[in-house]
Amino acid sequence: MIKHVEESYKLTKSQTNNEQGEGNIWGTLKAQMCDTFVLRLVSCIQLASKLSFHYNIINNNTVLKFLQSLDYSYTKQNLVESELAILKALRFQINVPTPFAYVELLLEVLGHNGCLLPVKQLHKMCIHLLDLTYLMRNIIYDTLLKISIENSTPSELQIAKFLPVKEDFMLLAVGVISTSGFILNPEYWNQVVEHLNCITGITTQSILEFSYAILKHSVGTTNPR
Repeated sequence: MIKHVEESYKLTKSQTNNEQGEGNIWGTLKAQMCDTFVLRLVSCIQLASKLSFHYNIINNNTVLKFLQSLDYSYTKQNLVESELAILKALRFQINVPTPFAYVELLLEVLGHNGCLLPVKQLHKMCIHLLDLTYLMRNIIYDTLLKISIENSTPSELQIAKFLPVKEDFMLLAVGVISTSGFILNPEYWNQVVEHLNCITGITTQSILEFSYAILKHSVGTTNPR
């Protein structure tokens, strides 16, 4: 929404006579924003739902019914144009990959493949562990590096070569899901790891090492290793 306001201001300023001044420009923009604020807000939610694989829940019909309940008479064409306006303001750069997106994608596949652990419980635990991993990012990755090279004092070259691992969101997502599975129910943990290995191609050893690093600095256990 902030980007959209900025772009709208620039457009309004370029189309308004300079003699009108900043006050009139802002007044014109404010009137436009007030008229379309709810529509733009709903469009942001729609776009977010599409990125989160919930497009079948928040579809155009659902959105129109919601807007009608608020006494707005928008059409499907208005919805499309509103989404397009937001996308243009963001220069279509909305599908930025994040670890959380990978976690949700993998959990959806796990649920489809018949994972024995309830996906909803996994999802909740993953959110907590993902937050923890970011808070303890340096120490967790430092532990992972030392495990992978089997040396407690890595060289500068080894540290440099390890940088791509720290930027691998898929590996992070797999590690978080694996660790969540172990915490929730160790009996089903092997199945979760096998599924993750088949889905992503990440080796079982790499999954175990990441799980060990997270567990060591969260609950203090080292069993997965």
